[in-house]
Amino acid sequence: MTPAAGAPPTTPAWTGSRRLLRQLRDIMAGPGSGQERLDQIATLIARELVAEVCSIYVRRAGDVLELFATEGLRPDAVRNTRLMVGEGLIGFVAGKAMPISLADAQSHPQFAYRPETGEESYSSLVGVPVLRAGRVLGVLAVQNQTQRSYTDEEVETLETTAMVLAELISGGDILDADEPRYDSANELLPQRIEGLALSSGMASGTAVVQRRRVTIETMLADDPTIEERRLRDALAAIHGQLDDALERPEFSDASEHRDVLETFRMFAEDRGWLRRIDEAIRSGLSAEAAVQRVQDEMRARMGQVTDSYLRERMLDFEELTERLLRQLVDGGRPDGMVIPDDAVLVARTLGPAELLNYVPGSLRAVVLEEGSTNAHATIVARALGIPLVGRLQGLMSRVESGDSVLVDGDNGIIYLRPGDEVQANFETAVAAQGARLKVYQGLRDLPSETRDGVPVSLFLNAGLLADTTRLDETRSDGIGLYRTEIPFMLRATYPDVATQTEFYARVYDEAGGRPVTFRTLDIGGDKALPYLQSNFEENPAMGWRASRIALDRPVMLRHQLRALIAASAGRPLDVMFPMIAQVSEFEAARHLLYIELDRAARRGETKPATVRTGVMLEVPALALQLDNLLPLIDFLSIGSNDLLQFLFAFDRGNPRLEGRYDTLSPALLKLLERIAEDCDAVGVDLTVCGEMAGDPIAAMALIGIGYRRLSMAPANFGPVKAMVRSMSVAELTNYLQGVMHSPHPSIRSRLLDFARDHNVSM
Repeated sequence: MTPAAGAPPTTPAWTGSRRLLRQLRDIMAGPGSGQERLDQIATLIARELVAEVCSIYVRRAGDVLELFATEGLRPDAVRNTRLMVGEGLIGFVAGKAMPISLADAQSHPQFAYRPETGEESYSSLVGVPVLRAGRVLGVLAVQNQTQRSYTDEEVETLETTAMVLAELISGGDILDADEPRYDSANELLPQRIEGLALSSGMASGTAVVQRRRVTIETMLADDPTIEERRLRDALAAIHGQLDDALERPEFSDASEHRDVLETFRMFAEDRGWLRRIDEAIRSGLSAEAAVQRVQDEMRARMGQVTDSYLRERMLDFEELTERLLRQLVDGGRPDGMVIPDDAVLVARTLGPAELLNYVPGSLRAVVLEEGSTNAHATIVARALGIPLVGRLQGLMSRVESGDSVLVDGDNGIIYLRPGDEVQANFETAVAAQGARLKVYQGLRDLPSETRDGVPVSLFLNAGLLADTTRLDETRSDGIGLYRTEIPFMLRATYPDVATQTEFYARVYDEAGGRPVTFRTLDIGGDKALPYLQSNFEENPAMGWRASRIALDRPVMLRHQLRALIAASAGRPLDVMFPMIAQVSEFEAARHLLYIELDRAARRGETKPATVRTGVMLEVPALALQLDNLLPLIDFLSIGSNDLLQFLFAFDRGNPRLEGRYDTLSPALLKLLERIAEDCDAVGVDLTVCGEMAGDPIAAMALIGIGYRRLSMAPANFGPVKAMVRSMSVAELTNYLQGVMHSPHPSIRSRLLDFARDHNVSM
């Protein structure tokens, strides 16, 4: 019985989700049109949840939420009440894809009154999104006249109900079959989409779109014990699949790639994730429906997460739920996609193990709507040599399986359904790239010196063991920057000293006697570690990061230095400290190194043959302290990315400022020239290891102002070496003296003119 208006419920607020779900199942399987069943569901929910109102809104094209069924509001409001996504409390739930529970809804700033509904007498409201495959299909809401505080269990039951409702909305005859469900209809015209280059290479092929849709036929179950047993059996099968993958030769050694898969396997044992699935099973869902519910919740919340590390870990869990769904529904069999010989895999995102589902060599390339440089899938793609482009906005709504795709993994661009002219130009570019690669290969054994005989040392930047294999390929002079934080970021737990020692020793071995400069942990900012918690920062790039964390957590730095000393095993050790703003910070970090060296000596351990210490100059203030700093250090490295950002006070991740400030600004070049003069005067080795060193035109400018050591990504090595061997330092120096005082924000165009006029390779 429904209580009198304004009175609190006299029966328990929630009569139990299992009874409600059984009745929902009867309605779903019963006769009647989709609209009739929707009306019955609204009446059922209102009765069982002891609510005066239950309303079901369906999302239509144009991001419109339309009232399709109600129990309690005026009947003539059905199909006449509409709210935009983001408008009112209903639109707020849809926009955030998260539930809302309010005892006094009308006092909420998002409340939007619709007079045709007659809802002015209702105080409390709880609304939940109707989700399917991460998309919001509508909103389910209940209201009461009293200021009722809904419990977490009540909200949870309503979310479970909404999941069943999603099947009716998406699969029934609620909307006309020819009505577009969303505004993101696929466009059939040729398109060029710019994204983020994640794994280099160029390829063309046929799109194979991974829709990740598993059809669940059984949503509800009567025996939770049976469903929990099915879940555990499916998890055991997945563990076996991952163990088999770890035996593949590409991942058989103690590399980061193996670490990725082992860490991923650990996610399959995450107690919190499994607990949420078990709770959904106990609410009355089948095992596969419970997994889908947890997946939908995670997908919806992913859009609200800005932390890069958390997003990547959520993506790992998403792959696990996909694998688990396939295992539960069809025993893990492939989804039936026919893979052509020239397949380009298209997906919203990929987990680290998904590329292992494909036969080696069957994929030409991978393109993703999501993705990042240090994502686990990216690392695996690099290990397998597969071109990969990510961050392609709106990709999944623009492409269909069978479309032709051109992938430029060097520049982060793809072309969908290209015309004949674009196809021909791309093939020409691929051929030209092949010719250039042959030219670069022909330069490998030639000295890196200019036409007028000036030697320029070229080093590689590295952060993965896979990068060190490029040393022989490029014939580089060594590793000018080894980013030690990347292996830390690929692990779920902090690596102990023994683990670090083993890893650094392998770097030494792979370097084969070439010098290696190890940069201590540059974490913080956009490089988070799961086991190092920090508070929110307004400006993380200028906040608690790198050596600032290390000096506040000296044990962490001492363990890393201890491992580096042990790994050197009588070989030279070069240690660089990042994000140093004051000389005293360098002295404090170096003191910890001395403590560890003394400790090794007392224990009779083999000490490094030599120890050199240096600083990465990223903070402009440090450039003003060189007279005090240079006598203390053996080498100095320029981090041009952060130096440019801090010098011009701009966030290089802000799209509104993209391209506004250039590395070839006269202001930056003058600063760099002064640093080079100061280092040369006292004999301190000076290297540029930011992106500036890998850009041939910027590298040419650096050589012109006195730099003789450049460190870059392996892909940039060939172009920069070709530039070095085709230029004359004397000619360039004379030219720069005439343009360095230009009032223009960049001299890039003038340097390009110089390169063309003097036949410098670009």
